[in-house]
Amino acid sequence: MAPAKKRNVSSEIVDRKCVKNNKMDPDSVVKEILESKKHANDVFDLLEMLQSHKEKQAINAINACSKLFCTLLERKDLHCGTLPDEEEALRGEYTAQQKYEIFMCHRYNSCKEIIFEHLDHEEHSVKESALCCLMRFAESEGQHPLEDLDWSEHYSFPKELIQLLVGRLLSQTTDNALLLSRFQEYLEMGDVRFYVMGAIRDSVTKVMMRNKGMPLPVYQNNVFSLMSNISMPSNESELCTFMITQETKHEDWKATKLNEHRRAFEKMWLCFLKYKLPPSMYKRVLVIMHDSILPHMSKPTLMIDFLTAAYDVGGAISLLALNGLFVLIHQHNLDYPDFYKKLYNLLEPSVFHVKYRARFFHLANVFLSSSHLPVYLVVAFAKRLARLALTAPPTALLIVLPFIYNLIRRHPSCRVLIHRPTSQDDLVEDPYKMDEEDPAKSCALESSLWEIKTLQEHYHPEVSKTAKLINTPLPQQEDDIDELLEITAFELMERDLKAPSAKTIPLEFETATQLLKGGGDVLQEHFCLDLL
Repeated sequence: MAPAKKRNVSSEIVDRKCVKNNKMDPDSVVKEILESKKHANDVFDLLEMLQSHKEKQAINAINACSKLFCTLLERKDLHCGTLPDEEEALRGEYTAQQKYEIFMCHRYNSCKEIIFEHLDHEEHSVKESALCCLMRFAESEGQHPLEDLDWSEHYSFPKELIQLLVGRLLSQTTDNALLLSRFQEYLEMGDVRFYVMGAIRDSVTKVMMRNKGMPLPVYQNNVFSLMSNISMPSNESELCTFMITQETKHEDWKATKLNEHRRAFEKMWLCFLKYKLPPSMYKRVLVIMHDSILPHMSKPTLMIDFLTAAYDVGGAISLLALNGLFVLIHQHNLDYPDFYKKLYNLLEPSVFHVKYRARFFHLANVFLSSSHLPVYLVVAFAKRLARLALTAPPTALLIVLPFIYNLIRRHPSCRVLIHRPTSQDDLVEDPYKMDEEDPAKSCALESSLWEIKTLQEHYHPEVSKTAKLINTPLPQQEDDIDELLEITAFELMERDLKAPSAKTIPLEFETATQLLKGGGDVLQEHFCLDLL
C-alpha cells in the first residue's frame, strides 16, 4: 500500500536505517515486490542499491530494476495519464489500486533519473548496463504506453525517453564513442532510428545556439559518432525491423516510410553542418560524404554550399571535397564554374605526401578522362605534374608518369610537348609559368616535357625505366594507375631488395626421354664400324 505521508526519494533513501540492504540480493527484493503489494515499500531498498558506486552492485541493481518495472508496465500497475502529486493522491478519492499505481509510477521516474546518472559512470560496464536498461524501458513503454490517448488516432512510441537518452549520450564533456558504438545495434530498428535522428537535430540546435555557434569539439565529436553509426536502408523492403509494432495503421506510420527516413536524415546532417566545425571534423565528414551521406538524402544538391565551401579551404580538406563534388557533378548535373581551375591549383608538392593521395589521383584521373576538354587545359595539367615530378618521391613518380602518359594518349594534340620542333634559336628559359593560377595563362602549350627527359637519369631504376618509355611511341592501351595508387615506400623497397628468382636455362625444346631406348641397332652398327 502507499505510505501515509510523502516520501522524498533523494532524502529518504539516504536516511533509511536499514544498513542491511547493502547485503541484500536485488533479485529477491524484486521477487517479493512482484509477489505481494505489501512489500511495495521495499522498492526504496532497491533504489538505494541502485545508487551504489560499486560496479557489480550497481549492475545487479540496474538489472533488477529493469525486471521490476518492465513487469509492472506489462501488468499495467503503473499510473496511466497525467501523474498526480503523491500528497494529492493521498488526499484525493483514489482507490487502493490507483494509489499503488501512482506510488510505483513515482518510483519508476526516480529509477530512470538514477539510471540516467549512471550513463556518466566511470566504469563502462555500468554505462552499458544503464543504456540497455533504458532501452528496455523504452520498448516496454512503447508496448504499454503511460499516456492516456486514443491510440487508434495516435502512434505509440516513447519519444520523450529517447530524446532524454540521446541528450545524455551527446555529452559536452565526455567522449562517449565507445558507448555510442554499443547504441548502434538499436539504430538497426526503423522506429528507433527515425526518432533518434529527430532527437539529434533538436539537441544540435539547442546546444549550438546556446553556445552561439562556436565549435564544441567533444560534443560535435559525439554527435558525429552517433550520426555516422546510422545505417540507412536503401529501399522500402529493408524497413522491416521495429522495436514497437503499432496495433493499427502501422503501414501509415512515418517511421515505416523510406521517404520520411531520408527527409529526417537530410535535416539531421544539414543541421549539424550549418555550424562551424573543428578542422579535423571537416575531414571526417568529407571522407564519408560521397558514399554514406549523399546517396541517402532526398535532395543531395542541398550539400552544394557545404562542399563548395570545403573545396575553397585548400589543402587536404579540398582534396576530400572532390569526392562529394564529383557525385553532384556526375549524378546531379551540378554546374561548378572554375572547377578545373581550382583542381589545377590543388597540384602542389604537398599532394604527394598527404594521406589521401591515392583518392585524389583517382578522382583527378576521372575528371580528366573526357576527350572534350580543351587542349590548353590538359597540357597545363600534364606540364604542372611534370614540373612537380622533379622533387617528388619515387612512389609518387610511379603514379605521375603513367598519369601524364594517359593524358597524352587521350589527347593526341598534347604530343606537341614531346615532339616540339627545334630551331636555331633554342629557348633558354621555359615559357611555362608555374606560379600562374589560371591554366589558360600558364603558357604550357609553348613549353615541352623536358622534366621527363631529366627523370630518365633518376637514381631509382623503376623511375628511370618508366621515364624512358616516352622515347618510343606510346601504345594505345592506357596504363592502369589504380594498381599503383596504394604503393608505399616500404613495398617499393621490398620489391627492390627481393632476390630475383633463378631462371632455368632452356637446353632443348623437347626433353629427351628415350635416349637409350630403341637405339640398340644403331649403337651396334657404330661399334662394328669402329672394329673395321
